[in-house]
Amino acid sequence: MSDTTQASSSGGRQRRSIWKSLEIDPRLLGMIGAFIAIAVIFNIMTGGRFLTPRNIFNLTIQTVSVAIMATGMVFIIVTRHIDLSVGALLATCSAVMAMMQTRWLLDLGFDLGHPLLPWLAIGAGIIVGTIIGAFQGWLAGYQGIPAFIVTLGGLLVWRNVAWYLTDGQTIGPLNETYSAFGGIQGTLGSFWSWVVGLIAVAAALVGLWSARRNKVAHDFPVKPLWAEGVVAAIIAGGILGFVWILTSYEIPQRVLERDFEAAGRVLPEGYTASYGLPFSVLVLIAVAIVMTIIATRTRLGRYIFATGGNPDAAELSGINTKLLTVKVFAILGALCAISAVVASARLANHTNDIGTLDELRVIAAAVIGGTALSGGIGTIYGAILGALIMQSLQSGMAMMGVDAPFQNIVVGGVLVLAVWIDIQYRKWTGEGK
Repeated sequence: MSDTTQASSSGGRQRRSIWKSLEIDPRLLGMIGAFIAIAVIFNIMTGGRFLTPRNIFNLTIQTVSVAIMATGMVFIIVTRHIDLSVGALLATCSAVMAMMQTRWLLDLGFDLGHPLLPWLAIGAGIIVGTIIGAFQGWLAGYQGIPAFIVTLGGLLVWRNVAWYLTDGQTIGPLNETYSAFGGIQGTLGSFWSWVVGLIAVAAALVGLWSARRNKVAHDFPVKPLWAEGVVAAIIAGGILGFVWILTSYEIPQRVLERDFEAAGRVLPEGYTASYGLPFSVLVLIAVAIVMTIIATRTRLGRYIFATGGNPDAAELSGINTKLLTVKVFAILGALCAISAVVASARLANHTNDIGTLDELRVIAAAVIGGTALSGGIGTIYGAILGALIMQSLQSGMAMMGVDAPFQNIVVGGVLVLAVWIDIQYRKWTGEGK
C-alpha cells in the first residue's frame, strides 16, 4: 500500500473517530444542515431579507403553535397511531377560551381586565382539550376504533363545534395578558432575554456535566473532554446566538412613542429598545423540556416507546396499552389547548379558520423531524426542528411572492422526500430490522 493510500485511509479513520467521539445524532445534524441550507438560499434569493432579526423573530413566533402540537404528535405516531383532529381541536379550545373571556365569565361578574380572567380561560381550554383528547384515546384504545377514523371524525366534529360555540363570529378583543402569549405583544426585552439566555447556557452545561458524572459513576464510556467541550461550545453558541438575533430586533420608534404617550410620558431623545425573547417561545421551551423529560426519564416514556416498538410484546410484559393510548391522546389534547392560546393570542382574536390544515403541518413536522410512521422511533427536538424547517420554507416562499398553492406543493414534496430519506437511512444503518 502506498504512503498516499495509507495517509488517506488514516485520515478517514481519524475523521470517523472524531464524529464517533462527538456522539452527534446524524439525523439532528442533517436537519440542522437542511435548515441552514434553506436559510442561506432564501437569504440570497430575497436580497438578504430572510436572515434579518425582524424576519427571524416573526419566523420564530409563527413556528411555535405547530411545534407545540408536534411534540405531542411524536408520542401519538411512536405508539403507531395518528391524530387528524389537532387543528379542529385547537379551534374548539380557542373558541372556549375566547368565549370565557368575552362572554361567559363576564356574565358571572368579571370584567375584561380582571387579573384572573386569562388564567381561568386558559385553564378551561386545557381541561376541554385534555378531556376531548382522552375521549378520542378511549375510543381508539378501549373500543378498538382505528385512531385514523376516530380523529378523522373528530376533524369534522370539533371544527364545527367551535363554529357553534361562537355562532360563526370572530371573537375579540381578547384580554391583554392573554394576548401577550402571542409573540410580538409580549416579549422579555433585551435585558431579561440575556438573563434567560445565560441561565439556559448554565443549565445546559450543568446537564452535560451531570450526565458525564453519572456515566463515570456507573462505569459507562464517556466522550473525551475535548469532545464534551466542543458539544458544550456548540450548545452555548446556539443559545446565545439566538438571543443575540432576537435582541437585535429593535422596537420601531412610532411604537415606542405610542407606548410612552399612553403611559403619559415623553420618549427620551435617542432612546431605543428591543423586543427580545417572546413569551410564546418560552412556552415552547417549557413544553419541550417537559416532553423530553417524559420521553427520556419517566416510566410513561419508556412504555410509549416500548409499545411503539412492539405492541404485542409490550402488552404481554404487563403494559396497559389501552390506558397508554388514552394518556398519549390526552397529552396531545392539552398541547392543542396550549397551542390555541399562542395562535389566538397572536391574532388577538378567535377566528373561524384558526388551525385550518394544522393537522397536516403537525404530522409533517413530526415526520420530517425523524419520527417513524412504523412506530417506536421519534424525538421531541426533531419535531420542533421539523416545524421550523416547514415554516422556513413557507416564510421564504412568501417573501419571494410565491403563490400559496405552489407553497403547498413544495411542502408536500418535501414531506414525501423526508420520509424517503428516512427510509433509506434506516435501510443503510439497519435500524428497525
